[in-house]
Amino acid sequence: MESQKLFQEFEAISSKEWKQKIQFELKGADYNETLVWESLEGIKVKPFYHADEFETNTQVNTQVTQFKIVQNIFVHDVTKSNKKALDSLQRGAESIRFTIENESVIIKDLMQNLPLDNNHYFFYLPFLSIDFVNQINDFATKNKANFSIQIDPIGHLVKEGNWFTNLDTDFNILNQIVAKTNLPFVNLQTHIYQNAGANIIQQLAYTLAHANEYFNRINWSVESNSKITITIEIAVGTHYFFEIAKLRALRLLFEILAKEYHPNIKCHILATPTKRNKTLYDYNVNMLRTTTECMSAILGGADSVANLAYDALYHKDNEFGDRISRNQLLVLKNESYFDKVNNPADGAYYIETITEQLAEKALQLFKDIEANGGFITQLIEGTIQRKIKESATKEQELFDSGKEILLGTNKYPNKNDRMKDDLELFPFVKTHSRKTLITPIIEKRLAEKLEQERLAQEE
Repeated sequence: MESQKLFQEFEAISSKEWKQKIQFELKGADYNETLVWESLEGIKVKPFYHADEFETNTQVNTQVTQFKIVQNIFVHDVTKSNKKALDSLQRGAESIRFTIENESVIIKDLMQNLPLDNNHYFFYLPFLSIDFVNQINDFATKNKANFSIQIDPIGHLVKEGNWFTNLDTDFNILNQIVAKTNLPFVNLQTHIYQNAGANIIQQLAYTLAHANEYFNRINWSVESNSKITITIEIAVGTHYFFEIAKLRALRLLFEILAKEYHPNIKCHILATPTKRNKTLYDYNVNMLRTTTECMSAILGGADSVANLAYDALYHKDNEFGDRISRNQLLVLKNESYFDKVNNPADGAYYIETITEQLAEKALQLFKDIEANGGFITQLIEGTIQRKIKESATKEQELFDSGKEILLGTNKYPNKNDRMKDDLELFPFVKTHSRKTLITPIIEKRLAEKLEQERLAQEE
């Protein structure tokens, strides 16, 4: 039986004809005012996109079939952390990200009986120590383990306002680490930009500028044939298609920039849902938010995804919250088949258009940052902080006016909700006066002020 081409008896309709039909149906209403809307990034979104508006597709290689489910574990007690890691892997996690509190942790004890053959382990270090890196490297070499160390002095500066020691010393240590390990060790903690209120173009440009400081200051051997991997931790927001495009644009821009420095630099994108839109009241809605954010992360091409527990704002780590957040990813992978097709966004004219526009605007902002001294210089001058604050204020005003909606918080709130007696953690911005080199970039949720008012009114 000969195969038939569907719809071949119908004539093709051009974008011009579609627009004319839409304008007719609008009965005099203005096309642009009625149907075209503008994002916070200044991108005008049309009601439809058509093949005749494209010459070539944006080529972004996203290996969606290989994305890994990550479990975050804060190492306070080595024995308990080891047990939790083993349990998480048995329950569906494929990678573990340990946050190591201090240098007293013994890696051999932490990794006892954990499977090494098919699992990837991240070690986030909020300190700089060559000896500790050597300990991780020695274990990985001896056991042929797939380890990534996560060190980010610039991220520490951004968050805390100070270097670990100072700029020269911190980068001197990084360059010593280069000579001692083949493990990936450079990490970009870029999720703070999204969580602090930066728009998508700023997030992309600041991530590039953040990376560029490492490219310029770390002495990787250009002659080396070994692959250099930089981990980028990025937060994924609530704007579904824009977030897919954001990750695609990030990979595209990173590859363009990295090729200027070394032929074998690649990025490993570790995505997690944003905290900015998460809420204290009607907290179960957080599960809906994190589900769509994880979907965006996967479809956008994240290499690894670490979900955020629905109660992470106000509860300490707990088995139930961890299990639910992990199961969300397991459902997406094993029941929704999100891991079956690579490059799933290819050919989606809307997403490809946004990808191109975000990449172009972010690249222009990145060039502007570099022309004005680079990322570290602009942090010291306060330019980056000021721009993020401007963007965050704009978004906050939209939330306060009800134009930016968080269901259950500023839209259809449940007046019977009571949270005061359920708070194990302080869910708001903490202030701590100290002397800093720069003004730190502070993460802040949209709903904080409203939630504080509601807590104060609880009986």
